[in-house]
Amino acid sequence: MGICDLSGKRILVTQASDFMGPAFCRVFTELGGEVVADERSLVAPDAAALAVREAGTMDVLVANLAIPAPATPATDVGDDEWRNVFAHLVDPLPRLIRAALPAMIERRSGKILVIGSAAALRGMKRTSTYSAARGAQLAYVQAVGVEVAPHNVQINAIAQNFVDNPTYFPQEIQENPRFQERLKREVPLGRLVSPREDAMMAAYLCSDAADCFVGQVFPVSGGWATR
Repeated sequence: MGICDLSGKRILVTQASDFMGPAFCRVFTELGGEVVADERSLVAPDAAALAVREAGTMDVLVANLAIPAPATPATDVGDDEWRNVFAHLVDPLPRLIRAALPAMIERRSGKILVIGSAAALRGMKRTSTYSAARGAQLAYVQAVGVEVAPHNVQINAIAQNFVDNPTYFPQEIQENPRFQERLKREVPLGRLVSPREDAMMAAYLCSDAADCFVGQVFPVSGGWATR
C-alpha cells in the first residue's frame, strides 16, 4: 500500500459522520486501517473519555471536530455564541488527549491528528468566534506535541479550508455562482481540494512514515493559506 500504509493500525475517528469523518473512515479502511467510527457529540464533559474507553486500545486518534461556523460581526458576538463554539471545538480536545495519551505514552507509540481549520491562519470577516476556536486548537497541538514527543507520540494538525465536505461546503453552496467566482478568485488551485486528497494527507500523518513530525500544523487549502 506504499507510504500511507495503515495496516494493523486501530484508528478512532470522532464525529465520524460530520466534516471529514466519512471520507477519512472510507480511505483509512481502504489503506488497511481498522477504523472505529464514533459519531457522538463530544460536548458533554464525559463524552470524550467514554468514546476513548469504548474504542479500546488504539494506535491513532483523529480528533475530527466540527460545528457550522457562525457569521456574526465581532461587535454582535454574545457570550452564548462564544461558549457554544468553544464547547464544540475546543473543550473536547484536552478531554480526548487526557483519555488517549496515557496508554500511548506507556506503549511509547501513538499518533493524534487534529482536523482543524485554516481560518486560524488567515483572517476572514465575520468569523471571529470560529477562527478563535480553531486557533486555540492549533496552539494546543503545538504545545502538547512538543511535550509528548520524547515519549514517541506524535501530535499534529491539518488546518484546512476549501476542502470538499458536507459540513462547510454542501452541494448547494458549491453550485452557487457567487461561490464559484470566489473559488476562482481566492484559491490558487481554482477548485476545492477533494475529500480523498485531504484524507490521503491525513493517512500519511497517521502512518509510520510520519514519525518525524512534532506539534506541526499542515495547511491543506489549495493555496488559500500556506503557513
